[in-house]
Parts: sequence; C-alpha cells; structure tokens
Amino acid sequence: MKLTVLLDNNTYIDQYFFGEPGLSYLLETDTEKILFDTGYSGIYLKNAKLMHVDLSNITHLIISHGHSDHTGGITHLLNYGLKNVQFIAHPNCFDKKRKNGKDIGSPVKPENLEQYFSLHLTKKPYWINKNLVFLGEIPTIFDFERVPVGERWIDDKWVPDVNIDDSALAYKTDNGIFIITACSHSGICNIVEYAKKICNDEQILGIIGGFHLLKNDAKLQKTIEYLAKQNIPTLYPAHCVCLEAKIEMSKRLNIKEVATNFKLTI
Repeated sequence: MKLTVLLDNNTYIDQYFFGEPGLSYLLETDTEKILFDTGYSGIYLKNAKLMHVDLSNITHLIISHGHSDHTGGITHLLNYGLKNVQFIAHPNCFDKKRKNGKDIGSPVKPENLEQYFSLHLTKKPYWINKNLVFLGEIPTIFDFERVPVGERWIDDKWVPDVNIDDSALAYKTDNGIFIITACSHSGICNIVEYAKKICNDEQILGIIGGFHLLKNDAKLQKTIEYLAKQNIPTLYPAHCVCLEAKIEMSKRLNIKEVATNFKLTI
C-alpha cells in the first residue's frame, strides 16, 4: 500500500505545497484509492493537483472523527463528480461539537452526503479489503488517554466530549500491523491495543498520524513508556504532536518527520 500525505500542519522547505492545521492522506492499494480525512478547507485538493494526483476516481472516503480540521474539506470534494464511493465513519462523527464557544464539528450531515456516497456508518470494525480495516469505536483500556476535547450536544445539552467517534485504520501485513491515525483522541495506546486485537497480531510495524500530544506532561510520558515497550521500528508523529513532545519521544523512540507530500510504501 502506498500512502501520500496530501495535507499536514507541516511543510518541507523547497517543496512548494500548502499546509494548514489539518490532515488528509491518500491510500492506494491494488484495488482501492482511499481518501482519509479532508483537512479544514479545500487546500488538500490544491496540493493534490500540484502533485498530479486525481481524486475524482477515489473508491472510499474515510473520516477519522467529526472535528472540522478533518471534515471541513468534504464540501470542496462534492464537485468532483464522484461515483460509487463508500463513505466510512463512526455514526457520531456528525454530532454537534464546540470548543470555547466555537463550532468545531462537521460542516456536513449524513443527509447532505447521501446523493454523493454510499454511507457506511459503523461503531464496529469494518474491513475495506483483506488487509485494511477501519477500527470503528475504540475501547478505553488506558484511562489517562481519554481526555475531553470541547463539548458535544447530546440529549438536549452540552456535555464534555471524549470523542467516542475518533477511530483509525490498521493495515495487516505478513510482518505485522501498520496503523494510520488522524488525531488519536481515543488514545494512541488504546488504538494500538485494539488494532492488535482486531488483527490478531502483536507486532506493530509503524504508526503515522496525529497522536494528540500537545505538551510535556504525564500523558506524554506514559505514552512514551507504552510505545517503547512495543518495539515499533519507526513512528511518524504528525498533525497534532507538538515540537516538545517530538523531542521527548525522540529520546526513546525512532521518529521521522512528516509533512505535506511525505510518501510511504507499507
């Protein structure tokens, strides 16, 4: 499987692509062309054009969770004449969400998408092919990772949002599992444990995406401790991982820089 970063917060020097606080990846297998998240705006489409990547023939659109920095670009994709595209997400990714009084939820609702996509909203793991699985709702094993981010509207009131809709992808190979995540609000350690269970494999080959580690605190140190025990060859922290967290991670883990136009063959 080939992975291309269409959008990240970070950009490389002397590579003239665009970045924003968001994430969008293109995953290509022998039979699928999968768009994973759409960033905050339509910038990922501008980058794709600069990369000579055609997104009009994608087979799947997978949304990691319902925050606007991952769903905001959906509306910009609807003019591409999409056909027979599967839309995969957790059913709660369309919940109303806010943070500090600002709307941070998805700008589209399921009824807006039915004419463009075949919707598959699931809390359960969903196998896209024999190797790649959307993990669905991630169970909590490590409580230190379930930190509320903003609020969501449920039962006619605002409640702290622990982002039950946050999910990830796991790609199963003969040598282990490669995990593709976006923000890891459900917890990168929780995601790894669930991926191992669903794929029936204890070996993690690598992880790319946002780990939602934004300061040097107890959560970061516990995360590093857990990941170090997994003996993962390479980690690719991106999007919502701050510089201080990357520096701390690099002391015990092999991490690589990720930016717009980063490419990886898994």
